Amino acid sequence: MNTEIQVADKSIETHMVNDIDANSYLESTLECEKINDINVNLGHDGDESIIGKVFSTPHDAYTFYNQYAFLHGFGIRIHWAFKNKTTNEPYRKMYVCNKQGFKRLKANSSGVAKKQHRNLRTGCQAMLRISKGKDGIWFADMFNDTHNHELSVTPTKVMKHRSHGKLHCSLACKSLMLELGQSGLKPSQIKKAVNSMKTPQDLDVTSKQCVDILSEQRRQYKGKEFYGLIKHFQDKALVDDNQYFVVDLFEDGSPRNIFWADGRSRDAYTKFGDVVVFDVTYMTNKFKMPFSPFVGVNHHGQTILFGGALLENEKEETFCWLFEHFLKCMFNKHPSAMITDQDKAIGNAIKKVFPNTRHRYCAWHIKKHELEHLRPLVAHYSDFKESYRRWVKSDTVEEFETEWEVMRGKYNLENCCWIIDMYNQRKHWVKAYLKDVFFAGMTTSGRSESIHSFFDGFVNSKTMLNEFVVQYDKAVESRRAVEEDEDIKTMNSKPILSSVHPIEAKAGECYTKKIFDIFKKEWIEATQNLTHETLSKCTEEIKYRVGQVDIDKAHWRFVSYRFTNQVDVRCSCAKFETYGILCKHSLYVIKKRNVQTLPDHYILPRWTLDARFRLGSHSVGMHEINTEKEVSALTLWYVRANYNKAIEHAKDSPSKIKKVQQFSDKVFRR
Repeated sequence: MNTEIQVADKSIETHMVNDIDANSYLESTLECEKINDINVNLGHDGDESIIGKVFSTPHDAYTFYNQYAFLHGFGIRIHWAFKNKTTNEPYRKMYVCNKQGFKRLKANSSGVAKKQHRNLRTGCQAMLRISKGKDGIWFADMFNDTHNHELSVTPTKVMKHRSHGKLHCSLACKSLMLELGQSGLKPSQIKKAVNSMKTPQDLDVTSKQCVDILSEQRRQYKGKEFYGLIKHFQDKALVDDNQYFVVDLFEDGSPRNIFWADGRSRDAYTKFGDVVVFDVTYMTNKFKMPFSPFVGVNHHGQTILFGGALLENEKEETFCWLFEHFLKCMFNKHPSAMITDQDKAIGNAIKKVFPNTRHRYCAWHIKKHELEHLRPLVAHYSDFKESYRRWVKSDTVEEFETEWEVMRGKYNLENCCWIIDMYNQRKHWVKAYLKDVFFAGMTTSGRSESIHSFFDGFVNSKTMLNEFVVQYDKAVESRRAVEEDEDIKTMNSKPILSSVHPIEAKAGECYTKKIFDIFKKEWIEATQNLTHETLSKCTEEIKYRVGQVDIDKAHWRFVSYRFTNQVDVRCSCAKFETYGILCKHSLYVIKKRNVQTLPDHYILPRWTLDARFRLGSHSVGMHEINTEKEVSALTLWYVRANYNKAIEHAKDSPSKIKKVQQFSDKVFRR
């Protein structure tokens, strides 16, 4: 069952989920212990007391029968659910002893029976059937308490049945678990503490029971704080028309997954959303909900946030839900590339939601795993480390594949599952396969991790849920203040040049302060420390090998310069393709070819002040507007932004605001 609640211009989508409620389970347990609702004798008196018993829901009936089974020494399972063929709604359910029936031997395609586990079923006839009356109330209409097998005689043995593995402990025990959980102990630590205090006749508490109780408590508290969280987003919507947020709810109203992005974050994505770093971390709120920021890099090379999420878990379906809403929030504009940890669930979600986005694994995590998994090979082969380094740093795909065949035969790598797995996933982390993808200079999820350390000054493991989103906004505002400082520094200062060459001068005029510093470092290297040798020359292209005099030529780079209508230079290091800034090798060659200015097509707008402060129709693409059958959300965003900027620019000048009004009147008269 899905419902949508509109809040201002935002939607809260609630997903109803089926989950066993720990509190109702406890209450049912206490009811069975306190009153003689279930006849402990296995005779007809028990049958008569059970037949006709009324239940609010099938779940209540299951809980009742499971408690009955616990007291009598057997386990149960759901056998059948009968549904109306027209409405598909259940009208009858049957719960049976877990030894009911017999397992069938399934044959494979060759007709040979598959190997089966030991058969635990005995054809037991014990069961409870419930039906739904015309008034919508469920009642027990059939009950059989005859078993053809021995029943468990001790609570410890009864607990081994799967249906009883959920929860069996007193309210005092539960209260102790909650108190220990609030003090910061982990479930495994709580289990040890509780079991050390129990009496010999009490049952041992398991880690899973601790997790169940703590999870239920967190859900209850989250529900109480949910009002404050919604109120926060409603208040923001009053001052930010472009605020977006969506909340996925449990059936009890407690928040399951939350995603939000304000108007400025959405605007930033339209300009810098070519590369997105996504990571998941815990310990940023009291409820241990993983905080998952969407992170990018702005025109100063600074970390910026596109949106934030608090998640219930790290399953594939959760990430799919999050990515789908992120895409909806960002005008269905897919990022060109995403950098994440090597997480299977995240990877599968990216394939489904962002099929055309290039996915890269975090280089830092890859190196961390290398130390762990390659240690035996490094210890056994003295030259393995150097061979592995040469393989990973291969300049081309062909070189990478050739080195792989050599390594696999020489070091018997078939026995190293990790390295075989990494080879199969090579397109997600090997540089030779990623040279054609723009990553804005990022290779790791360190951008996201730096965000985590940045938030440490505002949130911690004790931060309540409704307070978390407030502190998040404060952290984002602080980050934006730093960005504005860099804007002012770029606008109110002139770059210090290392030469009088017009190439460097143009770079100083176009790039932001921080990006020019990166370019300047490459320019100094190009003009002072490099040399070359010519490899080939023809009417269409000339090829060089460029590098430092004191460096082995094996580490020099290959640079090609094509003779076309515009400057066309390409280097094997692929710095421009992946970073958007010309490398020292390319700069050396274009200077040598007497190019007198930095070509416009080698200046990425995202590294200039224009990226933040100018939004022209070229950003939308007028050809898109003319060919689209309907106006896209992104096009509307750009046009609205331009009109807002025009009004903001003209609001203090009567003559300018009059021109804006005349223009709008002219448009509406058409």
